[in-house]
Amino acid sequence: MNNKNIAIYPGSFDPVSNGHIDIIRRASRVFDTLYVLVSLNPNKNYVFSIDERVQMIKQSVKDLDNVIVESSNELVLNFAKEKNAKTIIRGVRNIIDYEKEIALFQFNRSIDRSIDTFILFPSTHNLFLSSSSIKELVKFNSDISPYVPKELVEFITKKIKEKEKESRN
Repeated sequence: MNNKNIAIYPGSFDPVSNGHIDIIRRASRVFDTLYVLVSLNPNKNYVFSIDERVQMIKQSVKDLDNVIVESSNELVLNFAKEKNAKTIIRGVRNIIDYEKEIALFQFNRSIDRSIDTFILFPSTHNLFLSSSSIKELVKFNSDISPYVPKELVEFITKKIKEKEKESRN
């Protein structure tokens, strides 16, 4: 029997932000193994491919030996079962996030009571941070370096600008 304490941190990470990395680092200190799951939300239009999102996260957490970054288009609960995870990590910044997350928690519990949800609040300097705010900053030629891993600033900026240019044509 596997007694490892395994958790899943799912998200779209389009793009990954310092807020995401903060949650990953903090969760990695609590769990033996943390799977960061780049998942698909059919209601979102992504700037970055799933492979690019996986690679951005891998590059940002390469120093964390207990973090595994994967992608999947299946239900998060099914992915968790495959990995023997008993915990889903969620970040909550505000009341809007809370309302969505409590509904998702209740829905997940109705499907599988063996998998629980842990909420992590962002650090103060990441409280307002979202992937959409990063995209907006790039569109208005603002500096995103305080909000994303420094090694990804150029890649993220270039990709968002390319996507913006494509959408105008």
